[in-house]
Amino acid sequence: MASKYDGLARIIIQNIGGKGNIESLTHCITRLRFKLKDESKAQTEVLKSTDGIVTVIQSGGQYMVVIGQHVPDVYDAVCSVGHIQGVASSGSDDGSKEKQNPFNAFVGIVTGVFTPCLGVLASLGILKGLLALCVAIGILSSTSPTYNVLYSLGDCFFYFMPIFLGYTAAKKFGLPDLEGIAIAAGLLYPTMTAGGEAITNLFGIPILMPASGNYTSSAIPIIAAVAFAAWFEKKYKKYIPTPTKLFAIPLITVTVTYALTLWVIGPIASFAAQGLTWFFTKIAEISGILLGGIVGGLWQVLVMFGLHWALVPMAISDRAVQGYSATLVGMFGTTFTQVGALAAIWLKIKNQNTKQMCAPALVSAITGITEPAIYGVTLPKKKPFVISCIISAICGAGLMACGVLSYESAGTGIFGYTAYINTKTNDISGMIWAIVWSLIAVVATFIVVYITYGDDTPKAKAAPKAQAGGAGAVKGGTLVAPVSGEMKPISECSDPVFSSETLGKGVVIEPTEGKIYAPCDGVIENLADTLHAVGLTSASGAEILIHIGMDTVSLSGKGIKAHCKTGDKVKAGQLLMEFDISFIKSQGLPVSTPVLVTNSDDYADVIFEPRKVNHGDKMIELM
Repeated sequence: MASKYDGLARIIIQNIGGKGNIESLTHCITRLRFKLKDESKAQTEVLKSTDGIVTVIQSGGQYMVVIGQHVPDVYDAVCSVGHIQGVASSGSDDGSKEKQNPFNAFVGIVTGVFTPCLGVLASLGILKGLLALCVAIGILSSTSPTYNVLYSLGDCFFYFMPIFLGYTAAKKFGLPDLEGIAIAAGLLYPTMTAGGEAITNLFGIPILMPASGNYTSSAIPIIAAVAFAAWFEKKYKKYIPTPTKLFAIPLITVTVTYALTLWVIGPIASFAAQGLTWFFTKIAEISGILLGGIVGGLWQVLVMFGLHWALVPMAISDRAVQGYSATLVGMFGTTFTQVGALAAIWLKIKNQNTKQMCAPALVSAITGITEPAIYGVTLPKKKPFVISCIISAICGAGLMACGVLSYESAGTGIFGYTAYINTKTNDISGMIWAIVWSLIAVVATFIVVYITYGDDTPKAKAAPKAQAGGAGAVKGGTLVAPVSGEMKPISECSDPVFSSETLGKGVVIEPTEGKIYAPCDGVIENLADTLHAVGLTSASGAEILIHIGMDTVSLSGKGIKAHCKTGDKVKAGQLLMEFDISFIKSQGLPVSTPVLVTNSDDYADVIFEPRKVNHGDKMIELM
């Protein structure tokens, strides 16, 4: 998706010697950090004179392009334009990131794996929907060559989903791409999908396949398998002799992971499916309305884990014996709640990347293909997903309360209405109720999501303008010292980017205590993954950057502990960070800590007096 920094990204790539000259790319809180194969190929003076680039520094084997605090956006653009596999930020894999609860971690993993697939997933979902429409209005026959050839394209991503996700999951977890693909391809090999006696065990240990009979169209098993493979490979590969690594490592990783997937992940899915079948059978015996509510509320979650297949055999069996089924009626509203949620987000959101994703996902959801909507929009936003589940439960109970039954297998989304026509009696009341409840699902979800959804695009705070009497200054025009030590002019900082004041005016403090406190009331706008820097905005708009030491990004968070996270509201004097001065110095790095007002151009003057300070002492007067 296009970014306003794409042009700058192209200039950067072109003038560092092209993509082929890039050995690696990371970023910290203000700089793109390249490792180049040949720094002499870079056009340093051209880059320095480019709008959007503060300066260029060559130090310690790194070629650093200084951007400022919007460096993450420029980094994303460089990776996108150049098709570069970078690292989100230096040291981002060291485990120093903010800890997440299990649900947020799961959502982050699943959506991270699905995000690269969303465009193709949505487009093929739309193709399937259009084919269903052509069959419904008589333009095509479901047995015609044209239909079958195009349906093969439309359905290929869904059928072979584990292979695509094997690739993206490998990218996510740091496993070689082809190893992830090989594990997934093994699960979809014709022998495995055919089933039967040929695959009942491996080394005599029983294999229990998922409820669907195979791993086609599944997602969670391959994601879990690749996550294990990446962890496992990192643990043992250092013990493999160098001459044999080329073939020994993939042999061990792929074989062990494939076997454990069949022995562990498969049985877990099968046992879960059997338990769900028993559970829903008992619920059906108690109350049809309760069944509809539970199926509606849980259907999207079951689909994410591939456990919805546990209910499909029940529905097929019911129709074969009774001529109708109530088992899956409750899930019919789930597609339409996604439609309502997407429409609300599309109208309300300002983030252009998400907005562009909403349009194709919305079309796909109308035809019943909700994966792009779930994985691309509502699940990452969490609240819209939960709202859709709640309203789906209400709609499921409502459908059952109205006596709706399904009499045949039909399409999904708007193409699913015909399943509720009793063809023996020509009774269309079930279809009418299905239409009514689908409209309720769309409207109700739209209203609730529109009211409760908050745009995730950060709103730029108006910078305070210089006025007489220091209007707009922080705490009566004062920033307090965030760390105890010797305060000096920023011009004395050893880093030329800071000392030149290109990132803003301020001071550098030689700390005597390894603690950083908030210099004002405000909001944490950016906490580096490597914890070496933190940016905050005061209540009146002053933008402050605190950088612990010099080149401490290389420590990957070691020796530093955060007591805050991005988005936190903080009070002046509140403890933000702790750092080990002795450890940092033992790594040969200075602990000099710049404190900058990065929007100092919005003030008439930034006044301070060099001296020793304790945290909380008056440090800077903004005029």
